[in-house]
Amino acid sequence: MLTSILITVLLSQSTPPPVVQTLTVSGRVTSGDPAQPVAGAVAGIGASSVLTDADGRFTLTVPAPVPPARTVRLVITSDGYLDATVDVGSGSPALEIGLQPSQQIREQVTVSARASDQPVAPPTLVVAPAEVTQVAGALDNVFRVLQTLPGVSATDDFGSRLSVRGGGPDQNLTVMDGVEIHNPYRLFGLTSAFNPETIDRFELTAGGFSAKYGDRLSSILVVDNRRGSSARAAQGSTSLSVTDANVILEGRLPNGGNGSWLVTGRRTYYDLFAERVTDQDLPSFGDLQTKISWSPRRGQELTLFGLRSRESTDAEFSDSNIDATFGVENRSANDVASVTFTSALGARGTSRTIASWYRFGDALDVDGSARNETKRFNVPGNDAFGRAAILFTRDVAVRDASVRQETSVTLSTRQRLDIGAELHLLRTNWGWTIAGDRNDDEANGSSIIGGSGLPDLLDSTANSARAGAWIEDDVTLGDRAHVAAGLRVDWNGISKETIASPRLRLQFAATPRTTLRAATGLYTQSPGYEKLLQSDYFVDLTNASDIDIRSERSRHLVVGVEHQVTANVSAKAEGYYKTFDRMLVGRLETPEEAAARVAQYAFPADLASSVPTAPQITSVPASSAAGDSYGFDVYLQRRAGAPSDRITGWVSYTWGKAFIENYGRRYAFDYDRRHALSVVSTLRLSRRFDLGATLRVASGFPENAPVGVRVASALAPGATEGAPGSLIPARDQAGNLGWTVDRGGVENLNNARLPVYARLDLRLTYTSPRASHWQLYFEAINALNRDNAGVLRASLQYNPDGPQPIIRLEREQGLPLLPTFGLRFKF
Repeated sequence: MLTSILITVLLSQSTPPPVVQTLTVSGRVTSGDPAQPVAGAVAGIGASSVLTDADGRFTLTVPAPVPPARTVRLVITSDGYLDATVDVGSGSPALEIGLQPSQQIREQVTVSARASDQPVAPPTLVVAPAEVTQVAGALDNVFRVLQTLPGVSATDDFGSRLSVRGGGPDQNLTVMDGVEIHNPYRLFGLTSAFNPETIDRFELTAGGFSAKYGDRLSSILVVDNRRGSSARAAQGSTSLSVTDANVILEGRLPNGGNGSWLVTGRRTYYDLFAERVTDQDLPSFGDLQTKISWSPRRGQELTLFGLRSRESTDAEFSDSNIDATFGVENRSANDVASVTFTSALGARGTSRTIASWYRFGDALDVDGSARNETKRFNVPGNDAFGRAAILFTRDVAVRDASVRQETSVTLSTRQRLDIGAELHLLRTNWGWTIAGDRNDDEANGSSIIGGSGLPDLLDSTANSARAGAWIEDDVTLGDRAHVAAGLRVDWNGISKETIASPRLRLQFAATPRTTLRAATGLYTQSPGYEKLLQSDYFVDLTNASDIDIRSERSRHLVVGVEHQVTANVSAKAEGYYKTFDRMLVGRLETPEEAAARVAQYAFPADLASSVPTAPQITSVPASSAAGDSYGFDVYLQRRAGAPSDRITGWVSYTWGKAFIENYGRRYAFDYDRRHALSVVSTLRLSRRFDLGATLRVASGFPENAPVGVRVASALAPGATEGAPGSLIPARDQAGNLGWTVDRGGVENLNNARLPVYARLDLRLTYTSPRASHWQLYFEAINALNRDNAGVLRASLQYNPDGPQPIIRLEREQGLPLLPTFGLRFKF
């Protein structure tokens, strides 16, 4: 350092100063009306960038443009706003740049962070809310839009749950405005908890995500609600869809307040009409949501967010096809309250602190009876079928008080450091009574849908804390390469272990239009009832502290390439490989438990083969499963580049495999899907009419197919249930044996596959002239009325040519042809 100073002094005394060819650009970044400064925005030219200060101002010095070029491009990016670009040159005056709040839903399925996290723009796939409302088959539900993107599958036709690259729905983390949302669905999963009219961005990271998020294995869904518009004192809009109606009111704070407010309410409407003629409380929900943003000082923002949601059902349903009647009573509550404080830390840093309280409660009571077509005597007529009593109650509650701190510091124009920590104090309860029959169609005894391994009575509380801390260093190397290295440390109070998870992401600009990416890292998921809310299986965590259960782990490796074909056409391909270990599953019966169960059967020797002697899956937890998932996906998107462009949309294709190693064998995971193709398009027929189409074709999920039939059991006269010798072969008054479907043991789990899934949805949208601001659409879900199979239900049919009935498999749980409509109006 001293040598450099001496040389500089000597040269300055002997030679005239050189002419420095630089360009200095200064300005101020604002947003809103009246204009408010945007602190922490990134102002960049090429590889050089600075952050705006608390007043939104910046000064950036870069090499001057080399002739014949006269200007360079300045790019302004900030979280929650659309990017702004300005061409500047020598002599340019101080700039006043206004940013527009982003009205986008983004899907990030690659390995990089958001635009505000790094100087190199991330490969986000952007869908504007106006396009989301035109996606056929989405039912104005952002989760259904995500189900058409690469690597993402719907777990069923009716619900909104996602399987990401072969993972289970419990492996997905949902974060709204920095708050973890444990139940992001409404109406038993038919619609989502998020109003698409108020979403600022919706990002899905499908693997290789940063150290900022943890406690999940497959994906991170980040939802940010937009601020209220401050353009006017008050304005609003309303919309009507097949599931609900909503009203949005918003405006700037009164009396010159520096900020905005937004209030929105949603409610089902069909129940209001139906209850007048049916005298029943049909499934319904109502949401009330508010967001207030206030800037007490320049460079600071205080945000208050609240959500109150209630669902209710008190109705009776019948199905003549299976001679069934059901009485369902359900009460559900979702409440969120949070306070967020964001502040600029000088000219180089930003800080965000989030304190939140979340509550979810659900009480379900079902009392019904149905014809059980998995049991029958081999005689003709429906009277030969058995009956199933469906009688159970369930109470679930999750309370989560949390605090999260995020700090970002720009160390130089090429380096940024992110550090943070979070703490969750959880109180979870799970209880039920199962007084009716068990679900014979579920081969896995730990199935949440009445599996045979579930206890008849449960009252379990699992209170715990979990904490996480992270650090991530983003560095730009040269003009093309970018590296983000991070470390996350998590601790939880159930397994009482601390796990360090290193993560690494790489990005290289091969050409101005082509970017290569890679990511690897360790990801963990702690045990907890809050995860089981979205799981297909249940494990009893009552005595978790006395059982050697551990956090689940997954290692990701993701590589990809993205190419900008034209200004409005982009293409992307990614390959992925994930390993899993210490997966939480229900363990098998011990030899003693299996022997006690088998001892209940008092079957004669010639019917002994009908006694299920193989160990069955219980709800006792064990960290004993492992597995892997691998594949690739491709994505091609065309956005509107000019008013004359008539066709927009995307095509995605995924090939993948997902396996689990458990119970002494390796078999396909529940959401293993070899092929999945989605084509989403919108065609402008005229200035007023748009035609949307969504086509999905995919391989069927694995299925537990019956291996045959066996003699059914019945409680012996005068016997005590569960006692040795209490079960005898079932017979009718004529002495005919009763039969039931045999699903086999664990050696037959996922031994078959559902048929190919295919569905075409159509939507015709009419948009009024701009002056009146209203829109009407008509939609046809499953327009071709294809009979898709969510499950293959087994039904025993009379066999006149043999002593036992035959099995017929029937397709169920697929959406039929469903016509819908919707209306939007702004005021």
